[in-house]
Amino acid sequence: MPSLFIVGTGYVADLYLRSLRLYPEIEIAGCYDRDPSRLAAFCEHWSLPAIDSLSALMEQGEQGDVLLNLTNPSSHYEVSSAALKAGFHVYSEKPLAMQMEQAHALTELAESLNLRLASAPCSFLGEAPQTIWAGLRADLLGPVRLIYAEMDDDFISQAPYGKWMSESGAPWPAKDEFETGCTLEHAGYYLAWLLPMFGPVRTVVAASAGLADVSDVTTNAAPDFSVGTLFFESGVVARLTCSILAVHNHELRIIGDKGVIEMDECWNNSAPVRLRKRFNLRRRLVNAPVARRLKLKGPTHAKLGRKGAATMNFALGVVELFDAILENRPCRLSSDLSLHMNEVTLALQNAGEHAGSVTMKTRFDPVAPMPWAESLAS
Repeated sequence: MPSLFIVGTGYVADLYLRSLRLYPEIEIAGCYDRDPSRLAAFCEHWSLPAIDSLSALMEQGEQGDVLLNLTNPSSHYEVSSAALKAGFHVYSEKPLAMQMEQAHALTELAESLNLRLASAPCSFLGEAPQTIWAGLRADLLGPVRLIYAEMDDDFISQAPYGKWMSESGAPWPAKDEFETGCTLEHAGYYLAWLLPMFGPVRTVVAASAGLADVSDVTTNAAPDFSVGTLFFESGVVARLTCSILAVHNHELRIIGDKGVIEMDECWNNSAPVRLRKRFNLRRRLVNAPVARRLKLKGPTHAKLGRKGAATMNFALGVVELFDAILENRPCRLSSDLSLHMNEVTLALQNAGEHAGSVTMKTRFDPVAPMPWAESLAS
């Protein structure tokens, strides 16, 4: 059984640790952070061993161990590259890299070394999206034509984020969040669902803008709004909106010939999934006023209660990577899927006012559903 090492013990690391506690079989062999006081607080809170340098961590791990890269996004490439060269499989927080050249370099390096590389978000492995996918495979909608996906998080620059603290006392990294941008931070929460369900994106037509004044935090803010139309190779078209200005809205609507599958919150593994059939009543077209709740047969996965803004098991991706290694099978969060998601996300974020249409250059192989999500409850 490989051991798990963690680099980066900031705000998001506590969400991972709370989730990893559901899987005692995964041994966390050591943690490192470039901030010694943050590392000490984190390791004391979770009773984990601290390692005083990145090079020492790389030397301590054995070939085939797993490194969980929870550093700030601008460090993802550097840390993941060093870990792969040291013989680690890597699971990285999103994005895989801030530039496509770096993302390509990571996937090529992992392939050349016969190592696994995966990136967050992992919520696609959760109950709600797997339920949606089971409904699509059961042909409840007929042909899917259009998707609306919303990732709006309200006017974050006016929120009291200075008071937001993680479980072990890490502050919410406002400067890093504003400089990385809400699209790179959040678009993946729906892209990671839609890509396995509908396949690769052929073309992205997008626009983005920086609208809020965050000059008191940084003068290098990324766009805080983006909207994109995604043309999938399968023929499906999706509109994805991200912002940290508009009123909180995480709705998903999948529209097919027979009706609509809808869900209100992608940050909740157990969010209700509803089907509304469409029919004619006299001279009117009607979407069923009472929706049918879709559920899977049997148990699904370990779940957590609400922590902060999300009700998600952040460890699902790490566990999937471990299982893929031990079972010698493809990981559902493959490096090619991560690379494609990175390309689509950067096309959305970097669109600006005039970028227009971008043709995707990456693809990925089909992804298998979770074994517990083969069919719906009757």
